[in-house]
Order: sequence, then C-alpha cells, then structure tokens
Amino acid sequence: MDKIKKLLAEKLERELQSQTRRHFIQSCASGLGGLALGSLVGCQAPKPKGMQLSERDLNPLSAAAPPFAPKVQSVIYLHMAGAPSQLEMFDYKPELVKLHNQECPESVLQGRKFAFIRGRPNLLGPQAEFEQSGESGNWVSDYLPHFKQVVDEVAFLKAVHTDQFNHGPAQLFMQTGSPRLGRPSIGSWVTYGLGSENQNLPGFVVLTSGGKTPDAGKSVWGSGFLPSVYQGVQCRSKGDPVLYIEDPKGMSRSMKRKLLDAINAINQEDFQHYADPEILARINQYEMAFRMQIEVPEVMNINEEPEYIHQLYGTQPGEESFANNCLLARKMVEKGVRFVQLYDWGWDAHGTGESTAIDLGMKDKCTEIDRPITALLTDLKQRGLLDQTLVVWGGEFGRTPMQENREGKTQSYKGRDHHVDAFTMWMAGGGIKKGASHGLTDEIGFSGVENKVSVHDVHATILHLLGFDHEQFTFDFQGRPFRLTDVEGHVIREILS
Repeated sequence: MDKIKKLLAEKLERELQSQTRRHFIQSCASGLGGLALGSLVGCQAPKPKGMQLSERDLNPLSAAAPPFAPKVQSVIYLHMAGAPSQLEMFDYKPELVKLHNQECPESVLQGRKFAFIRGRPNLLGPQAEFEQSGESGNWVSDYLPHFKQVVDEVAFLKAVHTDQFNHGPAQLFMQTGSPRLGRPSIGSWVTYGLGSENQNLPGFVVLTSGGKTPDAGKSVWGSGFLPSVYQGVQCRSKGDPVLYIEDPKGMSRSMKRKLLDAINAINQEDFQHYADPEILARINQYEMAFRMQIEVPEVMNINEEPEYIHQLYGTQPGEESFANNCLLARKMVEKGVRFVQLYDWGWDAHGTGESTAIDLGMKDKCTEIDRPITALLTDLKQRGLLDQTLVVWGGEFGRTPMQENREGKTQSYKGRDHHVDAFTMWMAGGGIKKGASHGLTDEIGFSGVENKVSVHDVHATILHLLGFDHEQFTFDFQGRPFRLTDVEGHVIREILS
C-alpha cells in the first residue's frame, strides 16, 4: 500500500507542476526544441488528441499481416559465432586434398589481406572425410553423421560472401545488415513488421550457448532505431529463464495485479492528457511482463518433454546447451513466437590450441550441434511445423583453404584464418527447395565462381519468405527511409520452391 500511496503522490505532484507558470514556460522551451530535434532525427511525434489509434498503436506487438502471402510464419536462426570452416563440413574439395601441405600459389595471395596469415602459407586439405548423402547427393562430412539423415530437407548456399573479416563487425553485418552499431537486427525488423502471434510471450527470443555471447555483444539482437519493444529478449536455458521472472518474497500474485492496475490507471490518465501512444505501449509492456510470469516458465521447462524427445535432441535438463536451446526453439515457434535466434559460441578455428584446431576442437563443436540440428528439423517436420517455419544456419564468414601461419610461423595445431570470399550457409522449411545447392567455389574453395550471393541477398530472401518486399519494407529515421538490406540485395529465387 505504501508504494501505491507513493505513486499517487507523485501523480498529484506532476499535475500541480503542470499548472505553474514556471513549468508552462519550461515546457514551451523544451517542447519547441524537441520538435526541432525530432525533425532532424526522424522521431515520430505523438498523435493529436481525438485521432483514432490503430491496434498497432495500442499494442506494438499485435499480429499484423505482411503485404504479400507469406511462405512461413516464423524463423529459427542458428548462428555459429566464430565462423565454422565450410571446408570441413559442406564444401568438399578433392583438389585441396591433392595439394595438401604445398605452398599456396602467389597468384591466390596477390592483393589479399588476412587477419593473421603472413607471407606464403601452405595449403591445408580437408581434415574430415566426405560422402554424398541423401537423394540430393549433397556432400556432408563425417563430422556431421546425424545431419546426413536430413540433408534432403535443406538448400545450401555454397558461395556466400561478405566484406567484413573481423568477428564483431562481421556478426553485426550478418545480423543487422551493417557492420556498424545502431541498426536493428533482423529479428527486430521481423517483429516490427509482423508482431507476435502469442501476446503472452516476446515476439523475438534469443538463446545463447557455448559459454559466451557473440563478439559483437548484445547489439546483434538490438532494435537499433526501431522502438525498443522490438529488441530480442534473451532467455536462459539454465536457472530462471528471465531474470526477476519471479515476484519478490511477500509479493502475492493478487498484490502484484493491484499494483499493476494502479500504475496502469495513472498511465491511462496521462494518455488522456497527453495523447502519446508511447504511454499505451508502456501499459502493454507492463501487461506482457505480468503474463510472461505465467507462460515463460512453462514454455522454457523441458523437464516434462517425453523421454524419446530427450533422446532425439540429446538434451540435458538444467544445463545450458545448444541441444536444450534447439528443443526450446521448437517449443517457442509452436507457441507462436515469431523469431527465435540461437547463438552458439566457440567456432573460431585458428589452430592456436587444441580447442581451436579444425581436427580437434571444431570436430567437438560439430558433435555438439549435429544431433540437435537433425532433431530440430525432424521434430518440426513430424509436428507439421517445418512447412511454416524457416530454419537458417551459418556463421559470420568462412575459413581459408590455407593453414594459418600466425605472424608467418608454422603452428602446432591445424587451423584456418578468417575468409570473406566464400562460405556456406543453408536454409530449410517453408518455401525452400529441398535438396538444392546454389553456388560454386573454385577447386580449392577460395573464391565463388558461380552464383555468388551476399549477406544482403540472404536477408532479402528471408524477408521475401515472410511476405515482404525488402525494398519497400522501411522505417523513417534521420530524414530518410532505412531498410534491412540498405540499397542492395536480391531474392535468391533459385533455392525457392
């Protein structure tokens, strides 16, 4: 009750302040400055009193229809932070096997810059054994024995390229369309455009594994210049799924409801006075947080899943793991979450030690994701969810066909340097051509030679499958319309069904 009295006293004080001459003059001065600043930075002004508000004004996360008929309703994006080596997973190069340990030709290195390679390194053959799998005959290495069972569900992009060879900027570019801070992540764009099907859960959920967050930090799931309601909500697969999800000791559910009703009543009066839709958004967020306390613990609880599901995914309830996160991703899209982003850290394969060697540490990382990813695609399919879900897999760049010789010195472990010219991604689910393979790299896997695609092309394709024309899907900021794909990007129609 003391808190309620305090809130009411603060409300009364604000009302009295608004009636004083000093407050009136101050508001006029700051209001004119705010109008001028708003015209410069592209802020959206409150709607005048009496103007009818849309459902989106009242609830920024209310479900909205895309401009065109979508192929999918939700996205699960699996990002391998650190950049896995495509040459040990999907891009088989027999010629590189023959050239193993030979000095790299000068013509390949001429005019190229690398993060750590110096001088003329030796070529490094693939450290995994490959075979053609499924009816599609796509190449998959023995690092991923389970994945071979679902290879016919996916479409490979074998010649993706980027222009960022440092982890932080490259991750930002892959997730926001820009290597610099301040742009909205792809998950934020999607929830801004489509809202959420489940009003008791966030529209954009983030799950991490590997012990660390990506090098670019939480900006990779930030909302940038979009309203903050569209940023990703990070949940944890170990401990409380969201910090402070439980009420403090002594705070009952009914008491929390009364407190929330009092706060909302004050906000409603403020809205009647100022007609600012952001106040309504604040009310909506308070209500969502209240509802999340009931639904989030339930959807984040994998203990009640049947034993065969735990066997399928290889999950370990109570632990933080990529397997647990894959199962949680399925549960979330099943509950109507729009965009689920999984980040798995630990894919930096420089060969500076055992954990980063492509024949040791990276092989272990492949073992960690192989079974869960196979289970995710299998589980979505058997539940009828794969046709309405898009699953995307990839890193921020690729790996060189040369062995890393950090500062020109031969290393004890086998590793590969950062590489921007060509790497592999794949997509599966609704609207994707099963078993397709688009793009081709040269005989050693250094450069794309056929059907090269950019990061912007990948983004354009994801938005297309969700029902958006990436060139028309914009948000006005700083005096011009911005879009996820900037001024580039083409839909990769060759992998669409």
